[in-house]
Amino acid sequence: MKTYDAIVIGAGPGGYPCAIRLAQLKQKTLCIEKEQPGGVCLNWGCIPSKALISAAHLYEKSQAGGSMGIKVSGVELDPEQLQNWKEGIVKKLTGGVRSLLKGNGAELMTGTATIVGPNRVDVALPDGSVEQVEATKGIVIATGSTTIEIPTFKFDGDAIIGAKEAVSLRRIPKRLLVIGGGVIGLELGMVYQAFGSQLTVVEALPELLTGVDPDCTKVVEKRILKRGGTIYKGAKALGYEKQKDGSVGVKIQVDGKEQTIVVDTVLVAVGMRPSSKGLGLEKVGVTVDQRGFIPTDRTGRTNIPSIYAVGDVSGPPLLAHKATKEGEIVAEVIAGHKAEKDWVAIPGAIFTDPEIATAGLTEAEAKAKGLEISVGKFPFAALGKAMAMNETEGFVKIVADKKTKQVLGVHIVGPEASTMISEAALSLEMAAFLEDISLTIHPHPTLGESLMEAAAHAMGAAIHIANR
Repeated sequence: MKTYDAIVIGAGPGGYPCAIRLAQLKQKTLCIEKEQPGGVCLNWGCIPSKALISAAHLYEKSQAGGSMGIKVSGVELDPEQLQNWKEGIVKKLTGGVRSLLKGNGAELMTGTATIVGPNRVDVALPDGSVEQVEATKGIVIATGSTTIEIPTFKFDGDAIIGAKEAVSLRRIPKRLLVIGGGVIGLELGMVYQAFGSQLTVVEALPELLTGVDPDCTKVVEKRILKRGGTIYKGAKALGYEKQKDGSVGVKIQVDGKEQTIVVDTVLVAVGMRPSSKGLGLEKVGVTVDQRGFIPTDRTGRTNIPSIYAVGDVSGPPLLAHKATKEGEIVAEVIAGHKAEKDWVAIPGAIFTDPEIATAGLTEAEAKAKGLEISVGKFPFAALGKAMAMNETEGFVKIVADKKTKQVLGVHIVGPEASTMISEAALSLEMAAFLEDISLTIHPHPTLGESLMEAAAHAMGAAIHIANR
């Protein structure tokens, strides 16, 4: 039996950084992955979807330059080449993960892991054999999450698909129905809408992107409708029937009434569930909650002292950057250093068109905490750089404590929102006040000026828009 200081199960955005950091800290480390390194994020989640989103923006912009005096004709979309390009990026990045693990001294093993004791793991190898390995200091569970499948819409890889298949389509559906108005559904739905699909979104809840600032969501919703899409909110997808021509008749219920929508492809995007089954957790006594998540303390430790969990499997928010940070923290803890989860806010980015990015409390969340707030808002329509880019939809909103002026949250919808939110996250971590942001000189002309202007607006001192 091979013995290691630490064993990491899963080589996704939580597992591989954990293994790399452990190796950097001179810990003998084994990382076990049953599929390709990089996990959901690199193989069919974050990276592939953003590649398609980037292509969709380019495709759309190339056809909309007339107002800028740039006339382009004959623009064609080649789905085959698009997928080949995307897969090239994925291959390069997954290969990079392998190199990083090896370069830092961590061992990567391909196989399916089962925890058989507080310090022992059995690995079912591709050749059918089983190898036993031992960790003297800790086992880290970093198995991530997987797509939720609806019983009435079982994936067939063709007409009924999940996100994994949606990022690999080599033909553009003429009519696409998305079940679920959350992040994955809207990101991918808007990609194919930009490529020419007639988009229909069916969301069971009263609003799209539940939990996101509703003012931000409205901007994205307006864009979908402007492009000719249809949105049903408070609606249920009941089932479907295959039509003779190969299309799909989807039966939905809206306001108590049933109707059938005929489409070519149905994308089921109702969320992700933790991948905690089949690991042997019940045998070793690791606590798993009713939803399948593994509860941990601030150091990432489960109820079994030698077993840790990071990333999606350990609970929401299900975000790659949260998983990476947790993996690094657990590595420090196992190596004997003092570390814990002590962040103020985890920023989020939604790559719709336009993008949405958030950090900290929304107006509703701040009010629910009993706080009296000031809100500053600066529209991109009043920003020179946004006009020069011909991308003026959206705004920056800053929520602050009315008495102390401390920044509580920042919400952005518009161009490069995902890039600008990092300044907001730093502001929250540094306990910044409105004055800190408004008095910081931001370069002109840039999109970042909108943060400075929004902070000034919250204090009634904005220069380029009217103050309330």
